[in-house]
Amino acid sequence: MAYYVLLTNFTDQGAKAVKDTVKRAEAFKEMAAKSGVKVHSLYWTLGQHDVVAIAEADDDIAATALSLSIASLGNVRTQTLRAFDANDMAKVIAKMG
Repeated sequence: MAYYVLLTNFTDQGAKAVKDTVKRAEAFKEMAAKSGVKVHSLYWTLGQHDVVAIAEADDDIAATALSLSIASLGNVRTQTLRAFDANDMAKVIAKMG
């Protein structure tokens, strides 16, 4: 399983319906689970991004499909980052020249 950080910003549509953001977050978690992605945490944030989620998926394809699925609803735009835990980073370092 691979880890992903989803940096999310509301679109104009999403900002207009911000009172529904908690409901939409629950729907996002359900959508993720159906596509084999586990959402570990989800936070509303101050600053450059409105919401940050930490998720785990089998591969980049599943994570990208989830990001595109939520973006297609029109309430948010996402930037998905592949993240590495300490075990993965140790493997990366071991392969360095």
